[in-house]
Amino acid sequence: MDVETLPLLRRSLTGLSATGLGLLLLAAVARSDELPAGCTTSGLMVQGPDATLRDFCREEDGRLWLYLPDGARFELVTSTADPVIANPGDGSFHPFDEAVVRAALAEVRFPLAQVSAQIFLLPYPRRSGLQSAAGNGLVLLSPGVWPLSAQQQHAELTHELGHVVQYRLMPDPAADLWARYRELRGLTDATRYSQDAAHADRPHEIFAEDFRALFGGGLANYSGTIENPTLCMPQGVSGLDGFMLQLAGIPLAAGRLEAYPNPSRGRFSFSRAGGGALPVDLFDLAGRRVATLEPGTAAGGWAWNWDGIDHDGQAVAPGVWLARERGSLEPAIRLVKVR
Repeated sequence: MDVETLPLLRRSLTGLSATGLGLLLLAAVARSDELPAGCTTSGLMVQGPDATLRDFCREEDGRLWLYLPDGARFELVTSTADPVIANPGDGSFHPFDEAVVRAALAEVRFPLAQVSAQIFLLPYPRRSGLQSAAGNGLVLLSPGVWPLSAQQQHAELTHELGHVVQYRLMPDPAADLWARYRELRGLTDATRYSQDAAHADRPHEIFAEDFRALFGGGLANYSGTIENPTLCMPQGVSGLDGFMLQLAGIPLAAGRLEAYPNPSRGRFSFSRAGGGALPVDLFDLAGRRVATLEPGTAAGGWAWNWDGIDHDGQAVAPGVWLARERGSLEPAIRLVKVR
């Protein structure tokens, strides 16, 4: 993400009321929200807003500065009455909630063993870039001027984590990986899809949105959309999740997944012969993941079972649902639940 407004703001406009748009302070602000460099840390470490203020901020000449472990510093805006804030909201800044951020991280279904990042929940936004930002090993989550919903926090954290994953596992010099990704995603027009293009057409942003949609939890995908509506939803791009998993060293699933009975009144069993096994994800037709099934061993292969219950513990409605083993090159299986 470079300049223009935060993509989450655009997504929120279709899924939340005005009172829920805690990031409205970002409107019409030019900035850079993709950090060129970041600190190196071990694992994913979350610094809550109080800890960030106490341990990484200090006041100088009447201004508050954020000092990052790599030496970078940013001035923070401490009042919603500051002219840089386009919309003062309710008059206060509302930081991300540490417990919600940790819950969002726990729902990410991507192997993060190779990924390190320090995640700062900012008590105040940066003057040089009011929005959240991410770089190599670093995430800065900016507060809103209205209380942030859990959906907003899950979506923004997972999107920014997608940037961290991209920096670590598919950095810009990895031309062969980027060529494969562009081909899979239909981004072969280098003029249209470049880092100088409109925000939604930038490959880094598309990757981060793909990561959120494919590997984020249900709350992270509450809208059922991605920032760029001209692109196919990533769940519909054959081999895309497998490509991203291969970046982390996870092999592609082998063999074809079978479902039975299908149609069913709500209980489906899945099986596949041979090879290793990965979770099976269940989606609605809008591409929102509703459940994830862990594999179990079966004679000659693997088995998964779904009782028709979503991740909120509710029975899904009769209709058409989609099932796909993560990393498979096969198309999703259409499941029909009847009354």
